[in-house]
Amino acid sequence: MPEKTVTLVLIEDDHIDVEAIKRGFKKYKIANPFLVAHDGISGLELLRKGIQRPFIILLDLNMPRMNGIEFLKELRKDQGLKNSIVFVLTTSNDDRDRWAAYEQNIAGYLLKSQAGKDFQHLIQMLDMYWRYVQFPPEAAP
Repeated sequence: MPEKTVTLVLIEDDHIDVEAIKRGFKKYKIANPFLVAHDGISGLELLRKGIQRPFIILLDLNMPRMNGIEFLKELRKDQGLKNSIVFVLTTSNDDRDRWAAYEQNIAGYLLKSQAGKDFQHLIQMLDMYWRYVQFPPEAAP
């Protein structure tokens, strides 16, 4: 079976971070599809339009209209999206935020301050992740 390309869905309201992540992917020659939503409401709308699987969501927590925790709660209620793979990428080092995110079955919690120059560590981790992790099938058996 041929490998599918993994789409990255970035839900982030900080335009500087969005551009830095895009530049980082370009710098490390990672050409995966890259979609951006600027808050949780826009992120849900984008996902509900039907993005081809597999995809990975990178989620900021501190956003207007619908923050990351609210987004996760809605995502997990949605039968078509509840098994989505989500990594939180945030500035919040608050234990309450970490607990709230992990209660929503995230794959990992990453601090922007530890993501490296040009988000290098984040990009390398994601590149390894989607190369070696087996994603769930598109439909339940």
